[in-house]
Amino acid sequence: MSLRPAESPATEANARTRRAKLHPDVLKLGLVSFLTDLSSEMIFSVFAVFFTTVAGASTALLGLIEGLADFSASSLNYLAGWLSDRSGRRKWFATAGYAFSTLAKLILLVSSSIVGLSIFRVVERLGKGFRGPPRDAWLSSIAAKESRGYAFGVHKALDKSGAVLGPLVAYALLKSLGESASTYSLLFLVAFVPAVVAVVVLTRIPDQRGQPHARESVRQNWQQLSRPFKRFLLPAGVFALAYFSLGFVLLKAQDVGFGMTDIVLLYALFNVVCVVAAPLVGRLGDRVGRSRIVVLGYALYAALNLWLVLAGSRWEMVGIFCLYGVFYAIEESQSKAFIADLEPERRATAVGVYNFVTGSLYLPASLMAGALWAVAPGLAFGLGAALSVVAMVVFMAVKPAAVLPR
Repeated sequence: MSLRPAESPATEANARTRRAKLHPDVLKLGLVSFLTDLSSEMIFSVFAVFFTTVAGASTALLGLIEGLADFSASSLNYLAGWLSDRSGRRKWFATAGYAFSTLAKLILLVSSSIVGLSIFRVVERLGKGFRGPPRDAWLSSIAAKESRGYAFGVHKALDKSGAVLGPLVAYALLKSLGESASTYSLLFLVAFVPAVVAVVVLTRIPDQRGQPHARESVRQNWQQLSRPFKRFLLPAGVFALAYFSLGFVLLKAQDVGFGMTDIVLLYALFNVVCVVAAPLVGRLGDRVGRSRIVVLGYALYAALNLWLVLAGSRWEMVGIFCLYGVFYAIEESQSKAFIADLEPERRATAVGVYNFVTGSLYLPASLMAGALWAVAPGLAFGLGAALSVVAMVVFMAVKPAAVLPR
């Protein structure tokens, strides 16, 4: 029987201080994400319905475009992560990605056709794909290990605070001016402003450079990634096949009787729950271990999809959007904190590989959802539930956190 050495009160106090204190740049990066999401979610809260009703696209095409959007984001992830780790630079690559997404929103100011909307959706995600890995590596480098889950949770909460305000601004515009083409044009113009401000704010934050690996090729870079991280890619890939676009959940809300304006409020509710839940699940992950939190996310998503199969009332959809907010807080913040634990040195590459693998699988996931939706919406949600359960089984089988790198 072994005993842990007793810790002094001063040591315990210092540990609590490290857990409680956030680096100020965590909040600054959160502000950038807040402004960006304020802009993006003003658009995305109406995009699925606008694309299918105003522009006249089919749900199958929506699934294709959503999948291509995710694939376009993932296509640059590995490259952006490798370049960031190779040079050690975080800020330059993140700024370039945010700026590219901002420029893509100009398309909405000149075109509302199916082609124009499709190009915008794909190109805007390219910017997201380029900024994500260096920004998340930047964030993990300034977050103490004892509070890393909390730091990612706070960042996600700030990020999603913009996603709360964005749909509310969209709602106010639609409610006061009516659902007309001119209102949508004004909405897209207003959304462009905070995106520009976000890029300006980011340029004012000092860079947090990582250890450069100047002569490391892509192949060598992959070989140097830790074995636990590579194990994690297996269940993450399986789960990605279940993780279709939120646009299908919004369409389900429309099917049970919610109008366009009410759907915007549902979207805002989902984001409010995510804002509240993100720091809490981050704290929980710091205490009980992020492996348990990741599996909890898979379980919640399985439950969500089963509920969507059975849901037939407006109040059930309200509950579903609340639960979806909790799931999203786990999936979008704690998986990145988990990756930072598994791969301590080449974090931008690890995030890039993870996003590339999962993003590549989001395309067939959304295509399958779109095809099954055309037959019966319950089939799409049933497949999502089944694959989520499979992902849980695979995660527990490969045990990615069983042997962490020292």
